[in-house]
Amino acid sequence: MHDDDAAKPPAHDPTERFSDRVADYVRYRPGYPPQLITHLREQGWLPESAAVADIGAGTGISSALFLDAGCTVYAVEPNAPMRAAAKEALAARTNFIAIDGRAEATTLAAASVDLVGAGTAFHWFDPAPTRAEFARILRRNGHVALFWNLRDRDSRFMRDYETLLLAHCRGYAEADSSRRADEASVRSFFAGGLLDSATFANAQPLDFDGLVGRVQSSSYAPRRGDPAEVPMLAALRELFDRYAVDAHIELRYATRLYVGTVS
Repeated sequence: MHDDDAAKPPAHDPTERFSDRVADYVRYRPGYPPQLITHLREQGWLPESAAVADIGAGTGISSALFLDAGCTVYAVEPNAPMRAAAKEALAARTNFIAIDGRAEATTLAAASVDLVGAGTAFHWFDPAPTRAEFARILRRNGHVALFWNLRDRDSRFMRDYETLLLAHCRGYAEADSSRRADEASVRSFFAGGLLDSATFANAQPLDFDGLVGRVQSSSYAPRRGDPAEVPMLAALRELFDRYAVDAHIELRYATRLYVGTVS
């Protein structure tokens, strides 16, 4: 199983990496299964009417999950176009607050949230200052939940999809090899405070346009108009036609959750 876009941050500021991909990101990124919320609630880590800091909130995919659970959500996102997309989608929700901030400097008040969540975002954070910031903004007995959608390569389609990305997306191999969404990095971040991990099945059915948009939402994919886009689209068409059932394929994920405390 592989992280999506879980590349080690480059030396330059990565916060603008998705600025020209926001529309595809909004339409085609997978959500997270409701079992994730159920698990957090059952374990007592997500109180009723909790205040949640969604760090690296992007276009609001994980924020929506917590909002639907009745939480107040502070969506912390440094990328202005992505933050604007989240506000457009969720600003009508009175318990949604968009914040211009980073994991290392959220701008939130001390001891202001019950849970810090990060959906497919932790690999962009600088661990030491992020841990200190999370400890600062969490209330007593608060928790951190880190979660990712990891591609499940058990099916032949998913394996062939992986091969296509390696062949046609410059930077994908580097993103894959340098990803930081691994258990060792998570354990190091929690520094002895890791309490639990769990995995939930997740799937995303897509027609061909959806499959193209899903790939284009990734930072490693050729940008629209790039000469490398043409052979990639041809390969996607061939792959889709080979595996589609009722004009759809299914991207399968395992949603991986880690929960712990920080100090």
